[in-house]
Amino acid sequence: MLSDLNDKRALITGAAQGIGRSIAELFVERGARVVLADIDEEKVKQTAADLGAATLPVGCDVTDGEQVASAVAAAVTEWGGLDIAVNNAGIEIAKPLVETPDEEYDALMAINLKGVFLGIKHETPALAASGGGAIVNMASVAGLGGVPLLGVYGASKGAVIRMSQTAALELRDAGIRVNAVCPSFIDTGMVSRLVDPFETATGANFDDVVALKQQRLGTAEEVAEMVAFLASDDAMFITASHYVLDCALSGSLF
Repeated sequence: MLSDLNDKRALITGAAQGIGRSIAELFVERGARVVLADIDEEKVKQTAADLGAATLPVGCDVTDGEQVASAVAAAVTEWGGLDIAVNNAGIEIAKPLVETPDEEYDALMAINLKGVFLGIKHETPALAASGGGAIVNMASVAGLGGVPLLGVYGASKGAVIRMSQTAALELRDAGIRVNAVCPSFIDTGMVSRLVDPFETATGANFDDVVALKQQRLGTAEEVAEMVAFLASDDAMFITASHYVLDCALSGSLF
């Protein structure tokens, strides 16, 4: 059965492109009204225009608590409340740890981890006022173990998993469920940017490694389906969990 999101009111960060846009498209298709939040205001406005009247674009830097609070307030003002929050905004670094500049580390942690923290912090009152709801945080398979070149990225995503678990425990009595989604290599711009650094560092062909480890690149639509399920009432008994979408990549020793 398709996850029903009819009349749900949602906020999605990083919604202008990639996985965030695919989540927004599916949410609208399933009947939700969605605030699309993204630091790229022009692109998020175009996304909203493409998806129609059930969306509202807002510019939002997820590292700024006031801007996150304003995005939440937009959902409450426009739709009358908030039922679902998807903290998806993120960036990558593809460098060995010892070659990563301090400022790049700080920027990634601010977006990938602080952005999730600020999302949870400011989304919770609105969700609680609506009688509860669901938060879905975007983590990664890279947060489950060591991955050369993705040490900083993986550290941020591992922390997102732990933060999600703690939030789930703290917010359970308010009727708010919190889960994380852990994709592997997905056919997005972010993964495309990893190809050259990976091949330069390893000498291996990226496509061959993907074929060996997970058969093919996943799709943003497949990730969106998992997010939609976790956001829906079909997942009412699911919280403090993280879901791996990797076609057995993380289950293999070789």
